[in-house]
Amino acid sequence: MDTGTDTATDTETGNWHLTHDLDDFLTRAGAFLRSRPALHTVPLTVTETLRTRGRCVYGAGAPEFGLLERDGVVRATFFRTPPHWLNLTALTPGDADTLAAQLAALGRRPPGVNAPCDTAAAFAEAWERHTGVTAALRQRQRLYRLGTLTAPGPLPPGGPRVAVAADRERLVRWHDEFSESVDPGTARDSAEWADARIGSGGITFWESPDGVPVAMAGTGPQVAGQIRVAPVYTPPHLRGRGYAGAVTTEVSRAALAAGAEEVLLFTDLANPTSNSLYQRIGYRPVADFEVYDFT
Repeated sequence: MDTGTDTATDTETGNWHLTHDLDDFLTRAGAFLRSRPALHTVPLTVTETLRTRGRCVYGAGAPEFGLLERDGVVRATFFRTPPHWLNLTALTPGDADTLAAQLAALGRRPPGVNAPCDTAAAFAEAWERHTGVTAALRQRQRLYRLGTLTAPGPLPPGGPRVAVAADRERLVRWHDEFSESVDPGTARDSAEWADARIGSGGITFWESPDGVPVAMAGTGPQVAGQIRVAPVYTPPHLRGRGYAGAVTTEVSRAALAAGAEEVLLFTDLANPTSNSLYQRIGYRPVADFEVYDFT
């Protein structure tokens, strides 16, 4: 599988090492990412998808990676899958400023940043100073980790079913609808996404008693002991009937049965319904993240 090796474009400035070579990045930063699998769930799962599905899975541009190293120890990383948002692990304000200055000097122009709250705010402020663009807060997210799984009350009529090839058209349509309603920072082509999830058995429907899918929930690959639940989607006209809670409980149970040490998910903090639902199921807050647009 093509992982986008391009060592000729590696850049060393200060303590930051920038590369397009996924293998090089994982060799140098993999242990750091795996040391905190919950907080690093996005870079872990995105790089695993790039490794297994190819460098163009999130878009035609070559993925970009970077790591901050001091005294032979990796302290932080970033990745970007153009044309999407820059994703950062936690940085000090000074390191955020150094990275912003370096990327600006290289002519990089990400459309925004996604990172833990303090890091996102520090990088957005530094980016404004170094480039003159305006940074606007787009979304606040909360990362949850599953504690004790608890069904959210009486289950709605129907039951779970793993999606198969015959469901492809519905999966493509629902993924399009889901992607339009959430942060686009790591969105994938819906047809490619559907094919990958069908192949891995990574999507479960909740079906009505007459066999019609009414909601879906998915899980990503298990990496460093963690599995992240995403996406969870119910068409608007079917919401409020308990389908999302039922199908999320089912995929969470399956992730535990598959041996996951941590089961994770993100929510939009602007959506009190989903935040309340996931806590009733047994998910507990880990950390908050912010997404900024650069305009």
